[in-house]
Amino acid sequence: MELMEALRTRRSIGRVLDKEVPKELIEKIIEAATWAPNHFKTEPWRFFVLTGDGRKRLGETLARIAERDMDDPTTDENQAKLERARNNPFRAPLVIVAAVEPSDDPRVILKEEYAAVNAGIQNMLLAAHSLGLGAVWRTGKPCYDQEMSQSFGLSDKGEVVGFIYIGYPDLEPPARNRKSIDEVTTWISTD
Repeated sequence: MELMEALRTRRSIGRVLDKEVPKELIEKIIEAATWAPNHFKTEPWRFFVLTGDGRKRLGETLARIAERDMDDPTTDENQAKLERARNNPFRAPLVIVAAVEPSDDPRVILKEEYAAVNAGIQNMLLAAHSLGLGAVWRTGKPCYDQEMSQSFGLSDKGEVVGFIYIGYPDLEPPARNRKSIDEVTTWISTD
């Protein structure tokens, strides 16, 4: 797939088939992430590949985080919310948890470490698309919770930055329009 076509046709695919993604494809997706730019060559990304029952840990962590915000987790409504949280990772056969482990180098700016991981995630989304897979990058309050970071063994400085749900698409995404570059670009020159 040509790069500009991939950029224009990639979409967030939230509905995928319950069909295993081969390890070789997963490795290609992760390798794509590791080619993202990163200042001082810190390579601050960390990836956790969740398949099969490996997705349960994420579900249980999501449920524990959700439960902390509930006045009464025993109500039927809240029990249903907790069950949905537990089942979220099972919406796709593969979830890659992307995290940042910032460098200790005092020259490194923390925001740049996050930017590197985010660039890596974009590479992953494009790689998945080029391999015929659907993917969606999910975040939200539980993603950034300290308990989430701890559940993946990250350092005190480390943090989960997203969950990439991947599988074979079960929908045809609609075409999308974007603002023209004229609407979002200001040209500054000495002329």
